[in-house]
Amino acid sequence: MDLTLTEDQELIQRTARELLQARAASAGMRSMADDPAGYSGALWKEMVELGWPGMAIPEEHGGVGEGFLEACLLIEEMGAALVPGPYLGTVACCAQPIAAHGTDRQRAHWLAEVARGRVLSYAPPGRDGGWGTDGSPVTAVGADGGGYLLTGTARFVPFGRSAEDVLVVASGPGSEETTAFLVDARSPGITHRPLDTIGPDRPVHLSFSDVAVADDRVIGGVGHGRAVAESITAYGAAATAAEMIGGAQRVLDMTVEYAKTREQFGRPIGGFQAVQHHCADMAIDVLGARFIGYEAIWRLANAPAGDAEARLAVALAKAWTSEAYERVCALGQQVHGAIGFTAEHDLHLYTRHATSTALAFGDGDFHTDRVADLIGLPPG
Repeated sequence: MDLTLTEDQELIQRTARELLQARAASAGMRSMADDPAGYSGALWKEMVELGWPGMAIPEEHGGVGEGFLEACLLIEEMGAALVPGPYLGTVACCAQPIAAHGTDRQRAHWLAEVARGRVLSYAPPGRDGGWGTDGSPVTAVGADGGGYLLTGTARFVPFGRSAEDVLVVASGPGSEETTAFLVDARSPGITHRPLDTIGPDRPVHLSFSDVAVADDRVIGGVGHGRAVAESITAYGAAATAAEMIGGAQRVLDMTVEYAKTREQFGRPIGGFQAVQHHCADMAIDVLGARFIGYEAIWRLANAPAGDAEARLAVALAKAWTSEAYERVCALGQQVHGAIGFTAEHDLHLYTRHATSTALAFGDGDFHTDRVADLIGLPPG
């Protein structure tokens, strides 16, 4: 595996960095704090015009024809600029599972819709909003005349009020197995309960009361929802690792810059060995996160999400990067001192971002347990 970016990949990342940094003041986490949608519609439209939602979608379906790795380069820059939006959920958690498990007709239709800018979201595929894949708080039963009816509450659906469709893994129908459905978010019987959380992704509890879903919206076949749930978790966790890498890199950069300019006892604080050690520890965490994160992304881009090596790489990456980002923010706070905790400074926003992304798709403990299971270590 060679993690050196190609010229095209460097151009993609550089272009994204320039655009997002220029839009951060109007579309960043701070400016979107009181916006009901939680993200800038104008910036989303601009992303669509640039082809970003179609980055990992084949040209035959209206996409750019690059890959998942290139999409993650964009997500990394979104994390660095703290620009919230439905890109990760739409592209990683919905488009990739549809590409992997959908029928030819579903891929042709839905991937083209994503490339045109349709906003999709997903329900965390576990009981009570957790990240297991063996059940769901939503149940499906067959409807008279065809199709299915969904009942229950999907928890912590990101950008749930903005999504046009939601990928839901439900228990049933007719067995203990699960089935994945792409539900029209405007369907009768759906209600939203917004949640006040630390992250910028505007989650909602999405309740279903006999919500009708057509047969052609079943993804992966009846009874095969677990494979779709694994894909949602794998692609989402890997993409979130890229987002955390971007945020951690930005915290490191701003901390080093602060250490160069902030003076104490007549000289820059970067001249003190203790501060140098903090910055060095931060740099090690960022570099380690980048290597392990992009190895997982590379493996997913070149193998199915159910591939054993890809699953192990994703679990390792999410476990390490979740904790590394939080450590980087903690050390950044120590170097910045009191100013890093103020509302006026951006560092506290990155600390909040680190907390929320560490929990997304399973925290470090969850994925450490997955690593142990995947390599065959006995429980306890």
